[in-house]
Amino acid sequence: MSSATHAETLAAWLAGTEPDQIPDNARETARKLLLDVSGLCVAARKETYVLATLATADRGSCTALGHTGGVDAFGSALVNGTAAHGEDFDDTFEGGPVHSGAVIVPAVLAACEREGLGGDRLLVGIVTGTELLCRLSLVAPKATHKAGFHPTAVFGALAAAGAVGAALRLSPQTIASALGIAGSMASGIIEYLAEGTWTKRMHAGWAAQSGLRAALMARGGFVGPRTVLEGTHGFYRAFAPSVPPNFEPLLGGLGRSWLMETIAFKPYACGTMTQPFIDCAIDLARTAVRADDITRIVCDVAEGTVHRLWEPLAGKQTPPGPYAAKFSTPFCMAVGFIDGKAGFAQFTQARIEDPAVLALASKIEYAINPNDDYPRNYSGHLRATFADGRQLEFRQPFMRGGARAPLATSEVEAKFMDNIVYGGWSRDAGERLRRLSHGVFALPRLDAMSEYRS
Repeated sequence: MSSATHAETLAAWLAGTEPDQIPDNARETARKLLLDVSGLCVAARKETYVLATLATADRGSCTALGHTGGVDAFGSALVNGTAAHGEDFDDTFEGGPVHSGAVIVPAVLAACEREGLGGDRLLVGIVTGTELLCRLSLVAPKATHKAGFHPTAVFGALAAAGAVGAALRLSPQTIASALGIAGSMASGIIEYLAEGTWTKRMHAGWAAQSGLRAALMARGGFVGPRTVLEGTHGFYRAFAPSVPPNFEPLLGGLGRSWLMETIAFKPYACGTMTQPFIDCAIDLARTAVRADDITRIVCDVAEGTVHRLWEPLAGKQTPPGPYAAKFSTPFCMAVGFIDGKAGFAQFTQARIEDPAVLALASKIEYAINPNDDYPRNYSGHLRATFADGRQLEFRQPFMRGGARAPLATSEVEAKFMDNIVYGGWSRDAGERLRRLSHGVFALPRLDAMSEYRS
């Protein structure tokens, strides 16, 4: 019987993964992640929260996408991660839920630029780190949120450490230490929900720079606990104490099955579990009904989503700010019904003050469905009642963009181009970056990324 700790088992896999072992689907998912993150970074580059984060970075040789000049590696990871996750338009893993691209891509890109590495190491880091983040999220379902922590933030630090360790070809012993170090760097509470403040926006970037720092500290000889995951005072005891950890989803099939191939690319710029409900609202609008004729909308929901997306109900029906609106299912449904979409333009001060949107949101409430299979699947439902007594009902059985209904490559690339243009770049610049993504993993160095510092 093996005496290896879980961190050591993971470290052996991370250290032993080479580009030729990565299947084509995983490689293409990594390319889409790089493209999606890049577009989101450019789209958010002028936002106050990004500029405030950029102001903390030192000058250096790494890229903060969409910003002039170079920054240090830690600043690059923090700025790019914060920008990529800041509008909640980034990818998600349905079983977690966790957002992988905004953590792993910035961490590995910064590491590769700092160390002068090529696209092959970028590929290994993105694929293994994303896989690790997805798997870490399955060990104790729902318990991290229940404990008041953001899964992307806390699991992301460990996954970023592993990703950077794999990219830098660190030894298994060193990567195991990096995972242990990252366990003490992991952080991110979900109190942002109280007022819709901005701390969630920085969680992915903070995890990215923490993982990068943990890997480099381990390379320098700093020692972290090998029992970080299963120990008496370990990671899951701290961040998910209400559920006994099951490590089979973390360790089973490593290197043979790739969960990261099932990552969902979002069609809407808001919380993950709101997305199927927006689809239902848009379907309702397509019947040509008038919002004024609706007297009530009741949605069947998973109990595990209520505290983040539905309560307090009055506050969700009238969100205090544009960021809070992204985590209000009533608002997201109302703006989706009226506008037919939920992109950057739907989450502005003007939209959260629009009387028509607020009037419809005030009619939307929920009922807990005990048979909902969240978090394994994200579904949506609404039952609308009209003034004349009629009712219409719509269900979305899964998240569009996810494993059961993935966005086509053309849709992911169109989203990227829309975000590039929204951020003030030309379509020509976007097209150059799109073409670069198809060959980036074959580049001997990543110097070409410096073109996108403007």
